[in-house]
Amino acid sequence: MKNLQITAYTQHFIRQQVMPGDLCIDATMGNGNDTALLSRLAGEKGKVLAFDIQEFALVHTEERLKREKCPENYRLILDSHENMASYAEPETVSCITFNLGYLPGGDHHIATKAESSRRAVESGLTLLKKGGLMTLCIYSGGDTGFQERDEMLEFIRELDPHQYLVIQSEYINRPNNPPIPVLIIKL
Repeated sequence: MKNLQITAYTQHFIRQQVMPGDLCIDATMGNGNDTALLSRLAGEKGKVLAFDIQEFALVHTEERLKREKCPENYRLILDSHENMASYAEPETVSCITFNLGYLPGGDHHIATKAESSRRAVESGLTLLKKGGLMTLCIYSGGDTGFQERDEMLEFIRELDPHQYLVIQSEYINRPNNPPIPVLIIKL
């Protein structure tokens, strides 16, 4: 692998999953990296819904999508990721991405929280179609990051193994609470 960052790791699996025409969700838009990837993979006939609670994220993501000439198949939504079920039907989504923590380059006091992230993941699981993929990049640290990490890991460990395959990886030789990549596949 050329890039060993957590986002590159999860994007490897996203590239294997998303096909032209798919409906995808970037639950934590941030700077638009995953939104742009999903847009290109879903293509002109696909659709991407991207969520963030910071207007800053929407502005930067829209600039990125235009600069990178992504298909205009996206909808940037100023709303919490826990409300994504208001924008998509159950069992219609091919791929949902989450990057939990704070927006790189943004206000570090604004970060995802355990309770709302858990509700968002629960909601997202109902939206995934069979064979659908959810990726979680779990960053810890800051004021609430350790709590969110611990609660999310506890929650996903308890998912019904007859309905979901959950794969958790870890960087075992990196200092300072390295991020944790997780893949959830709906069976």
